Amino acid sequence: MNEQDEEKMGVLEGILFVVGDEGINLESLAQIMNIKESKVKDLLMELKKRYEDKSHGLRISYLGDAFKLTTKQEHREYYETLVTNPGTNKLSQAALETLAIIAYNQPITNPEISEIRGVQTGELVRKLVAKGLIKEAGKSDMPGRPNLYKTTSEFLDYFGLATISDLPEVKTDNENSSEDETELFTSMYKDVK
Repeated sequence: MNEQDEEKMGVLEGILFVVGDEGINLESLAQIMNIKESKVKDLLMELKKRYEDKSHGLRISYLGDAFKLTTKQEHREYYETLVTNPGTNKLSQAALETLAIIAYNQPITNPEISEIRGVQTGELVRKLVAKGLIKEAGKSDMPGRPNLYKTTSEFLDYFGLATISDLPEVKTDNENSSEDETELFTSMYKDVK
């Protein structure tokens, strides 16, 4: 394999990482990489072959009509230990934000969560599912029919709630907007003489 193909394989690997759980189809890969589909297939097969080596923990899977990076099934016990280990069971600020979005807007799709947070949340959603704090709750009617997610009873236990209605009320920006605007105007923008 020449240097240019090696570089394209690196680009391909990066794209597969970035698209995450959503995966990407052959046509889109060819378009993004500006190469023929047959060349993308060759690169995918070579990368897949490299990942088969025991020194790699990932593999390329073809699920539905999309290629994606997944972990190897034979390493599953380690991933389960990671998820169930109390030392790794702490939630990051990003995970807490994502959980809050899901809890207050459930059922909700991953694209909707990402739109609210302003960043991709695919990886966080996968981790929260693995921890049992959220679960799939059907399919949306949106194009592509993405999964809907909602909180679980483990979520309620984790946060010490009896029901989802025990969540604290959240004031929306609209409730305070005119008051805040007046306050901002009068306090910060006084006439200077």
